[in-house]
Amino acid sequence: MSYFTFSKNLSPSNWTLILLPLLFLALTFLLILPSNIHLNPLSSNCSSSTSTSSKSLSTDTTKSDYRLLIGIITLPERYERRHLLRTIYSLQTYNTATAHVDIRFIFCNLTTREKKVFIALEIMKYNDIIILNCTENMNDGKTYKFLSGVPALFGDQPYDYVMKADDDSYIRLDNLVESLKDKSRVDMYYGLVMPCDKENFFPFPPFMSGMGYVLSWDLIEWMAQSDFGQDETGGGPEDMWTGKMLNLNEKGKNRYDNAPRMYDYKGPSPSNCFRHEYITDTIMVHQLKENDRWVETLDYFNVTSALEPSKFYHIE
Repeated sequence: MSYFTFSKNLSPSNWTLILLPLLFLALTFLLILPSNIHLNPLSSNCSSSTSTSSKSLSTDTTKSDYRLLIGIITLPERYERRHLLRTIYSLQTYNTATAHVDIRFIFCNLTTREKKVFIALEIMKYNDIIILNCTENMNDGKTYKFLSGVPALFGDQPYDYVMKADDDSYIRLDNLVESLKDKSRVDMYYGLVMPCDKENFFPFPPFMSGMGYVLSWDLIEWMAQSDFGQDETGGGPEDMWTGKMLNLNEKGKNRYDNAPRMYDYKGPSPSNCFRHEYITDTIMVHQLKENDRWVETLDYFNVTSALEPSKFYHIE
């Protein structure tokens, strides 16, 4: 039987019975599917994830009051620590109308095939790593290499502030962002002033503790152009060297001491001017070198309190 013969034998009611289900199916596909299901090829899914996480912690497109770059000084082999820090900071919230915050992990040249392959995967996934052209070190110019290199890397979109932080420091981003919003944007040096015991160490030139300190963009540009830093690298602990560089050149006149909100983990040690018990308005806790210290600190600040009950896990 041909199609034309078949169609002649169908009554209008039969045509209605055939066409209505087809029409309903077409409407379902056109109207319901696009609003509930997002179809992507597999490669697109990976690409989208990388793009989102690589830009910054600020996902709000509203123009922020100021821009802050945080460079975390670390070592290539500390994969677990970077994973922990990425997780912690991605879960924190702060006022994105006040600040746009970018976080990058900083280390020197990779020396093994393993590091080159594993860290290449990290970069492809997160795009939050800066590899400096230097030999890995703590106090032989690594921090200066980072700070003085920032204008060349980000000069097309300059920041208002650049922070150097350690990978054993826990930063409360909301408190840091609020603390910086009324600070000077010029010739600014911010952190925990050391030595903090003025009575016993007053003759020592002041500097900001290496746990984490902030410099305004003009100071970063000055460091990039100054010969002083290149001559003085390797002259002692990096935080003391940064302070010395600023002091000798009469820079960083707008200084902000954040004691007691920036401090070292106390543990069983006696309290002093830079090491004490947790406080609620903390900006930074330092010396979290072991996982048990991280656990104690994260517990104190109720970081996992938002975890919702589920049949898929049992965490008590």
